[in-house]
Amino acid sequence: MLQQILSIARNALVESLRQPIFLMMVLLSGVLMFFSTWSTGFAMGYDESSEVTGDNKLLLDIGMATIFVMGMLLAAFIASAVLSREIENKTVLTVVSKPVGRPTLLFGKYLGVSTAILIAVFTMLLFLMFGIRHGVMSTAADDIDQPVMLFSLSAVFLSLAIATWCNFFYGWSFPQISVLLMLPLTLVAYLVVLAISKKWAWQPIFTDFKPQVLLSAACLMIAILVLTAVAVAASTRLSQVMTIVACAAVFLGALLVNHFVGNRAFKNQLITVIKEAAPLQPEQADFAHAGDSYRITLGAPPAKPLKVGEPFYYGPSPSGAFLSVPTFEPFQGNLAETLSILGPDAKPAVIITAVEKDVLTVRNLGSTPVAVKRPPFAGDYVFLTPTKVNVAALGVWAIFPNMQYFWLLDAVTQRNPIPIDHVFLIALYGLAQIVACLALGVILFQRRDVG
Repeated sequence: MLQQILSIARNALVESLRQPIFLMMVLLSGVLMFFSTWSTGFAMGYDESSEVTGDNKLLLDIGMATIFVMGMLLAAFIASAVLSREIENKTVLTVVSKPVGRPTLLFGKYLGVSTAILIAVFTMLLFLMFGIRHGVMSTAADDIDQPVMLFSLSAVFLSLAIATWCNFFYGWSFPQISVLLMLPLTLVAYLVVLAISKKWAWQPIFTDFKPQVLLSAACLMIAILVLTAVAVAASTRLSQVMTIVACAAVFLGALLVNHFVGNRAFKNQLITVIKEAAPLQPEQADFAHAGDSYRITLGAPPAKPLKVGEPFYYGPSPSGAFLSVPTFEPFQGNLAETLSILGPDAKPAVIITAVEKDVLTVRNLGSTPVAVKRPPFAGDYVFLTPTKVNVAALGVWAIFPNMQYFWLLDAVTQRNPIPIDHVFLIALYGLAQIVACLALGVILFQRRDVG
């Protein structure tokens, strides 16, 4: 079965690379990146210390969005070309009658198409990295980054020239050779550009290297692989046009699912956000023992006046999802009595024990303290009640692909480092979505008449 999958994947990859739309999309992305350096000057001098600053933030945002849309369209076009068209023309019958199982055919097609998509998207990302290195030309007085222009254009033109030669003299596929040569040549060109400054002086290769941008790009590539699985599953039943429509619908729905469904999955009133959090004593840092106290500095005026004795809930999400404090009964004791807050009959609770303008003191009380998941951190959101969960909305939100998980540009532009373990979690989420989409595709393909 593995040999069959690899054979089908190889054929699907070659067929995908030979599609004229494949090369056109890659070149179009490069042209759009080129013109974006002239048309995204809106920062008006404002600057911050991050991997992308000023106008380059908008350049990165537009560039990544361009790759996202291009990847979605390319996945729909290629998936329908290698599977939907074969089903309509009845040529797939020669494969499934070998015998080759339909799941094997579907997995092989996906593997081939996704490999082709990765080649295209990685090339597009290299074009984007050239644009980030060049920077936005905010005024007419800005100088062109000559190393970027020379080496990037040379890599593209050289790949096209070699592909033209091979097509004319050997009859090889022009789009296939162009794309296969463009990826390594642009990669080499980018590495050379990293080693040369804008003034044609040698520099350390990591001077203009953007690791956080690459991590966000890796998550974007995972999202495009999910959309590729959607396209392959849709192409088992739909024509090429309807496959593109279905992919566009899933793409838009995946961008809006947080607003229309996610906001209804968890219900709680956001009070404020934590600016600073510190234990009153060093030994209370874990906030896990009875009597542990934290000093909380608020980052914004609370939505309602805070009072001593009120419950204190906190978590990483403004919707109230994944609170770090489990539900507990409201505190009914007297804060002035030790037995009432720490005695053998004291019930567990995390409450506010002092309020001084924008500074709170919160305490973990009870004979058995509340089993908090972690202490409060800066950036956590504050609530006064436990979060209510809408099970139906949560189920839809969990099943439907959510592209917001893959979109990490805000972390890059707002100087929030992207942890490697977070990228692994996104990869696992993407893998789960891919498996689910391919499983749905197998179900749809099993009863499809191909004879």
